[in-house]
Amino acid sequence: MTSLLMEAVKVELGATERWPDNVKLFQQYQVEQITFPDYAACLSVKTYLHMCGLNFTTELKINAEEMSPSGKVPFIQIGPFLISEMEPIISAVQTRGFTLSADLPDIQKSELKAYMSLVGNTLVNAELYLAWIQEDVYEQVTRERYGCMQPWPLNRILPCKKYFDIKRKLSVVDWLNKSFNEVCEEVITCCEALSERLGTQDFFFGKKPTELDALVFGHLFTLLTTDLPNKEFAQVIGKYDNLVQFCKRVDQKYYKQLDNDY
Repeated sequence: MTSLLMEAVKVELGATERWPDNVKLFQQYQVEQITFPDYAACLSVKTYLHMCGLNFTTELKINAEEMSPSGKVPFIQIGPFLISEMEPIISAVQTRGFTLSADLPDIQKSELKAYMSLVGNTLVNAELYLAWIQEDVYEQVTRERYGCMQPWPLNRILPCKKYFDIKRKLSVVDWLNKSFNEVCEEVITCCEALSERLGTQDFFFGKKPTELDALVFGHLFTLLTTDLPNKEFAQVIGKYDNLVQFCKRVDQKYYKQLDNDY
């Protein structure tokens, strides 16, 4: 979404009611279709909306990627507007007066943005690498799930096309030629930074959640709980007890206690 269009959306959204009753979040089918990097992205946004106390319904669509303005999930529908991916969704929610990090001092707001960038540049790329480049995961999980809702030959053509799209994306950011061990080292470095920032706090910036907490939970919880033939990332995360306890705490507070769906 261009910055000009985003500003137009902000003005229009700000001119209407604070939060409609019929907001929808769109994603692929969870049990059969969605790949775990997309699931992590969707879970981050859902958790963010739950942390803001905002109601929404989840719409499962086979062609959710094609419906999305950016070609990525999740996306939400607020009135006539379709807004995709976490950062634009956060901006849209903030225009309605819901800002989790509003009370943070400026220096901590800058830290928050830096840590969100760290997650986006590390965990997101690591998930794409694991799902699409790591051969055992791609062959046994990703390819089958990505094509499962399509008839032959699309169920083979579309995963192949997506595979080359992901390779190009990772090549641009210099991740494609990394070895799996090097990718694991990147995940370790990211987890060390997150673990140090979290410390013994309930959330990354104290007693209240911020946008970072929603983002981190979505990715760490997905990697910890997804059944994959390669469990290296989950084992890395499992070595940081405070991150594991953080995931359990968010899961309990925003899903199990409130009976919310993932």
